[in-house]
Amino acid sequence: MSGEEDPSTAGALRVRRRPDRTRAAVLVLHGGREQSSGAARPWQLAALRMHPFLRAVAAATGRDDVLLGQVRYRSRGWNGAAAEPLRDTRRALAELCGLVGDVPVVLLGHSMGGRAALRAADAGPVCGVVALAPWCPPGEPVAQLRDRDVLVLHGDRDRVTDPAESAAYVVRARAAGARAGMLLVANGDHAMLRHPALWHRTATAAVAHLLAPETAPGEPFVRALAAAEPPVLRAARRTSSDPASGPVREPGC
Repeated sequence: MSGEEDPSTAGALRVRRRPDRTRAAVLVLHGGREQSSGAARPWQLAALRMHPFLRAVAAATGRDDVLLGQVRYRSRGWNGAAAEPLRDTRRALAELCGLVGDVPVVLLGHSMGGRAALRAADAGPVCGVVALAPWCPPGEPVAQLRDRDVLVLHGDRDRVTDPAESAAYVVRARAAGARAGMLLVANGDHAMLRHPALWHRTATAAVAHLLAPETAPGEPFVRALAAAEPPVLRAARRTSSDPASGPVREPGC
């Protein structure tokens, strides 16, 4: 096995695209499990789930000046107070700074990766976080989000992480000084298999705006920041790429 695939021999930053001149960067963080000492591997479902988001962000941000990378976890689990994915995220940010200097960074994380992204928002280069179905248990800290831009997307049929806990988290983040908002994806599941185009499009638009805040944000982003209750996003119509509605269950976060 190559060092690229082995988290015990590789760094925490996996660069997917590096431009000649880097103005900003996006780091993608996949999900995992509440408890697991098993090694995180790039072929596991949690990692594969983020590939469409990587492709969408790559297409939306162009190739001239935005670095695109992933955080490589050493293990699959959050593992209590060890908060191992958070430690890996901070290592990846340090490696990124050593590689391209102090550039603005947007973190895009799903589930456990969303929790790690939100926790790491106090790192100097981080300017914003887009969290997809994040794991936000009661009591999760929010002080680190002060003066940060945060958008949470959560499916209203998620049975793995709780959209109500995400909504409560956003309220506390706002009180702590974050520019935070949340959007509910109607009939959305944790794996983001229902209405995938809606998930990809909304997350990518938010990332693109956070990378270039001088541009006008999309209408859903504006609604999320302004609304007292999370606005609901609905797919215009069911497409052939959307699985039929039904329970989608998968252990993990």
